[in-house]
Amino acid sequence: MLPLLLVTAVSLVIGLLMVLLFGYTSDQKAIKVAKDQLKAHLLAVRLFQDQLPVVVGSYGRIIRGTGRYIRLAFMPLLYVIVPITLLIVQIDRYLGQKPFAPEQAFLVKATAPGALDSLSLDLPEALKLSAPPLHIPGEYDIMWRVVGDQPGVYDVFDVSGDLIFPTRVVVSGGVERLSPARFRDHFWERLFTSAEPALPGSSPVDSIAVNYPSRDIRFAWIGWNWIVLFFVLSMIAGFAFKEILGIEI
Repeated sequence: MLPLLLVTAVSLVIGLLMVLLFGYTSDQKAIKVAKDQLKAHLLAVRLFQDQLPVVVGSYGRIIRGTGRYIRLAFMPLLYVIVPITLLIVQIDRYLGQKPFAPEQAFLVKATAPGALDSLSLDLPEALKLSAPPLHIPGEYDIMWRVVGDQPGVYDVFDVSGDLIFPTRVVVSGGVERLSPARFRDHFWERLFTSAEPALPGSSPVDSIAVNYPSRDIRFAWIGWNWIVLFFVLSMIAGFAFKEILGIEI
């Protein structure tokens, strides 16, 4: 229930902010004129459909009018989309996946080209291995299956010689900030996926991943990915606030 309430609240707030920001950054009079002209040209196509020159001319004006409307709306949409994308990245770390339940087995995977033989996993007391490490021949990955006895936030350590690389693991039944991977480089993957600092550039470990399960949010008897539900609810809220505030979109 808490994830659904969070998504609903965020969608309402973002829907309102999107409409206000669009209204503040756009030329409202020009957008209204462009929309009215498009409506007039579409009406002309219907009224004079038996007059080919009028229809062809109207279609040409519709194309030009559409281009003019897109030009007027582009920058305001850009001002809206960029901060919302960054916000979604942050919220996804809370709502995109679920923490592990106590006694639920999960995998920790390290990718370390050339250093697999020296790599081991050091666990706190509340976590334990439930199977031997698995290395698929011909690949650079090694995986450990781990179980947590009790809720908590833990650091697991990939150890290679004297080098130690901690990764955060969360065992909980609530909503927590999660990081499914930690990377050495991979700037864009770190930006959109990881919530932890980058591994050192000299690290033999390329990445460390934890397989948190995806979170589905029940709404209208359907299991939703939170981002899809957010877009649906925020668009509904946006159009509602648009009508209330009289803003042209």
